Amino acid sequence: MAKSVFRLCFLFISFVTCVFSRVILPESKNHVTAILDVSSSVQKTIDILSFNPDQILQEEEDSVNEQQSISDFSSSFSFTAKLQTRDTILKSTHKDYETLTLDRLKRDSARVDSIITKLDLATKGISKSDLKPLVVEKEFEELKSQNRDNIVGPITSGLSHGSGEYFSRVGVGHPPKPQYLVLDTGSDVTWVQCAPCTECYQQTDPIFEPSSSTSFAHISCDAQQCKSLDNSACSNESCLYQVNYGDGSYTIGDFVSETLTFDNSKTTVEKISIGCGHDNEGLFIGSAGLLALGAGSLSFPSQVKATAFSYCLVDRDSSSASTVQFGPEAQPADAITAPLLRNSRLPTFYFVGLTGMSVGGQPLNLSGSVFDMSPGSLSGVIVDSGTSVTRLRADVYNALRDAFVEGTQHLPSAGAFALFDTCYDLSSKTTVSVPTVAFLFPGGKSLVLPAKNYLVPVDSKKTFCFAFAPTRQQLSIIGNLQQQGTRVSYDTAKSVVGFSPNKC
Repeated sequence: MAKSVFRLCFLFISFVTCVFSRVILPESKNHVTAILDVSSSVQKTIDILSFNPDQILQEEEDSVNEQQSISDFSSSFSFTAKLQTRDTILKSTHKDYETLTLDRLKRDSARVDSIITKLDLATKGISKSDLKPLVVEKEFEELKSQNRDNIVGPITSGLSHGSGEYFSRVGVGHPPKPQYLVLDTGSDVTWVQCAPCTECYQQTDPIFEPSSSTSFAHISCDAQQCKSLDNSACSNESCLYQVNYGDGSYTIGDFVSETLTFDNSKTTVEKISIGCGHDNEGLFIGSAGLLALGAGSLSFPSQVKATAFSYCLVDRDSSSASTVQFGPEAQPADAITAPLLRNSRLPTFYFVGLTGMSVGGQPLNLSGSVFDMSPGSLSGVIVDSGTSVTRLRADVYNALRDAFVEGTQHLPSAGAFALFDTCYDLSSKTTVSVPTVAFLFPGGKSLVLPAKNYLVPVDSKKTFCFAFAPTRQQLSIIGNLQQQGTRVSYDTAKSVVGFSPNKC
């Protein structure tokens, strides 16, 4: 609701006389309300279903860039790569936007379940290697003893881990073979599917063939990279890896050294340790694998010694591209910064110091410790590129939703949709005014979200839903819907997370 005052001032030639009356303060200056362009959002839901991914590939082939090749990394090393949304690389097979939304939410729920399971087990002192199902242990042992040149198997699809919504085009090997990799701040091991497969899911590009790369090299079992894996084994003195996800999904194969190329061959980085997965179940349908941007020692930023990196995520229904940037200039000078917190039991994840939230410019009445991180419990707030919908503790979510509903009583309700319990029928609207929503950080800093980041269409009939969801856990996750249009930067040297609106 807009703030009001009860003073109306009349300016005369030489003095000011004031009387009391009710007037509305300028809303834009007080971060009280935001305008949602309903028509524009709905048009994007129509356009994305008919978008042709071949347009993106042709643009990449037509572009020419200067090249740089790096094998010795330093903290001053920097480069930029392009990001694209999932639905600009895969031709939509959905009959309408509603089914597309349901599919996205299904993947997102699987992603959140995986994260919570992983974190919950870690806080209880259970290692990631304990997560593998019994059948996987058998397959891991078989892989150690087999001649992988003779492996053949089916190509299957899966989505149980929940693939992220943002992909980067990465050249793997030399000469580089373009592959779409999911951007993931919640993982430390970069990997791609490799031929020959015992089991591989469906991906957009041909599966990477190691024999076609002159830079492909096995990593020995006594190498530090192999020892840094949570779950590894040896076969003919070469390192094998296995990554298990919280929902039972996994990837198994050779842990190797390979060359990765970014931004249509503009930047080549050599001797990067990655997984070459021959057995991959239930993961990242459409992509060839994963670009790990977590905080662990094997993540891509750690391997290239990038103490800072950032990404900007465009609207997931947009055909535009955005970027991921590595190096000291990754964080804009005008970023809204918050403490970057680390949990020794959960070294992969980026926790952020959050002090509260506000609706319509008014802070929610929350406990001062509601977002605190405790190393011994599943608590705190993480920023995650792979989760779409921000998850909040149930008590925080209820307070947030109730405050938003109070400020949107002028909008007709549309009931619930999937995991969203607060939706609106905006079929008669072209624009609407809604209360602002903001994240509050230490030092009085705040990140005020644009309306399209928290009131989103779920069909093409102008049904919009409040895009937050509750969780039964004490942990909260800031998802990529709320990050859209904002450059999110992670500076591990300065221990800060930065948010820079409109920096895509």
